[in-house]
Amino acid sequence: MSELHKFLFDGLPVRGMLVRLTDAWREVLARREPGQDYPPELRDLLGQMSAAAVLMQANIKFNGAVVLQIFGDGPVKLAVAEVQPDLAFRTTAKCVGTVEPGATLEGMVNVNGQGRCAITLDPKDRLPGQQPYQGVVPLHGDQREPLQKVSEVLEHYMLQSEQLDTKLVLAANGDIAAGLLIQRLPVEGEGNLEGRKNEDDIGLSDAFNRISILAGTLTSEELLTLDADTILRRLFWEETVTRFEPQAPRFACTCSRERVSQMLRGLGREEVDSVLAERGDVEIGCDFCGRHYRFDAVDVGALFLPAGNQPDAGRGTLQ
Repeated sequence: MSELHKFLFDGLPVRGMLVRLTDAWREVLARREPGQDYPPELRDLLGQMSAAAVLMQANIKFNGAVVLQIFGDGPVKLAVAEVQPDLAFRTTAKCVGTVEPGATLEGMVNVNGQGRCAITLDPKDRLPGQQPYQGVVPLHGDQREPLQKVSEVLEHYMLQSEQLDTKLVLAANGDIAAGLLIQRLPVEGEGNLEGRKNEDDIGLSDAFNRISILAGTLTSEELLTLDADTILRRLFWEETVTRFEPQAPRFACTCSRERVSQMLRGLGREEVDSVLAERGDVEIGCDFCGRHYRFDAVDVGALFLPAGNQPDAGRGTLQ
């Protein structure tokens, strides 16, 4: 069963989280169309992004979707992981070229240095005129050296955009996607950078550095094969750690026939009718979960009826 564990280091401004996506991650992969499996390098990228996005959602407790996107100019044009407040997540990617064996993040999405990472916070109940918040960072560090790992990109983002020192360890394969997050809490309430300027006890900074170094010794194999209790005990056996009740991330897709119907209405009657005339029906597949929605001529006609004339039952009813 997939698990998310939160913990604090007693007496220190440091918090941590460990996520292990097991059955939920396997369900994501199982929903791919036959013969459309992701290349291992892209599969592992999506797994790491899924684990990271779950950690970010749990970290900020945001009442809305947290969307992590990586896009660029390589064979992988877009990779997306989206997590809801209840830790339901989904993920997908658009690949238009060949992912070479052993390809790194640079080789998949940042071939010519145009890759970007975007983190979007989309409120569940938006106020009129309210737009989602989005932060975008390039896939390179301060010295413009290409970043090769999702963990490095997000550490850089958290430091630059949120002024929060963060250590991330991520790993994924065909069975599990996992991640460990260690973060230094703001001392003055205005981010780590401000806290350091006014900090009398330099030992607080040393505490994060020490714990971060310990977290960095965790190997991908250990993260993927050891249970949460073993990982935390091996890494932080000298620390006093307070742990909280684990949560259960799960796979879930937010697509629906109603949402697809709204999308088709947005395209307009003329365009939808042209597809109907060419193919005999309109079929839309969800890139996240693989579900297909089919609309025949009767369904399409019902879509564009005036609101008061929408059918209540039968073939034209939106599910």
